[in-house]
Amino acid sequence: MRSTLMNGGRSLWLALTFLFGFIGAAFAGEPLVDAAWVKANLSKPGVVLIDVRSASDYLRGHIPGAVNTDVDKSGWVEERAGVPHEFPEKLDKLAAYIGSIGIDNTTHVVVLSAANHYNDMYWPTRVYWTFKVLGHENVSILNGGMSEWTKNKANPLETGAAKVATAKTFTVHLNKETLATVNDIKAALEKKTVLVDSRPEDQFAGINRHPKATESGTLPGARNLPISWALENGGGVFRPKSELEKLFKVANVPTSGDQINFCNTGLYATIGWFVASELMGNKKAKMYDGSMTEWTITKAGPVEHKISLK
Repeated sequence: MRSTLMNGGRSLWLALTFLFGFIGAAFAGEPLVDAAWVKANLSKPGVVLIDVRSASDYLRGHIPGAVNTDVDKSGWVEERAGVPHEFPEKLDKLAAYIGSIGIDNTTHVVVLSAANHYNDMYWPTRVYWTFKVLGHENVSILNGGMSEWTKNKANPLETGAAKVATAKTFTVHLNKETLATVNDIKAALEKKTVLVDSRPEDQFAGINRHPKATESGTLPGARNLPISWALENGGGVFRPKSELEKLFKVANVPTSGDQINFCNTGLYATIGWFVASELMGNKKAKMYDGSMTEWTITKAGPVEHKISLK
């Protein structure tokens, strides 16, 4: 009798483990999906594609059912104290907007761009990162974006604006584990935490700077891993992990442990964070939202110059 009860309990435990494991997997999308996956899931309920291209490009042709968003104007980011692209302080409007485009807390969100150039990729990674901070795990990026989708002439296109069938309710479950602040940077400098500059080498070295920054240079002790390295031939396809590992080694950037990615305004750095956290698996990686614009505008601390041209 005791053996029967034990076996029955073990069977129940295994069943529950399988069930909750399955549910957990269903609500955690793979970081990258390909065009074949998108095509296979186009008609499935609970999948919403967010197209971050310009409205004109979107209207001329997009993946059927995809909704268009202007990341800079739809509440995903805001400017504070002269620092653009900050994570919003108040999230009610953003949550309402996300619900209005048909997304709730069970939706699998897939973000895509033109993906012709690495500069096309920071809006998808920024939206992806934002969903993670909002506590929504079920999000992916279409690797290669519209560029990959249109390579296959059999893949359908739709013109005009997609109609959202039903608005949903999206609830924020704030998770700031991946969001680094200026105080986190100050603490990181004291602890010698790895800081990764995701900008091009000329900005890292202090040769050129962003128009909003008040000083050229980088954070003291930072290591440079330009985001263009992570994308094949500077395009919109992320390199496989085996290649990324080699690039991290060349840049002297570890693939595990505490790490903060930064750039100018928190855009390029989301690509750096996405690669480190989601593709390399370093869940201790964070992204400094204010980046070099906030650091220099607020005179938060020292700036390192690799070269002085004056």
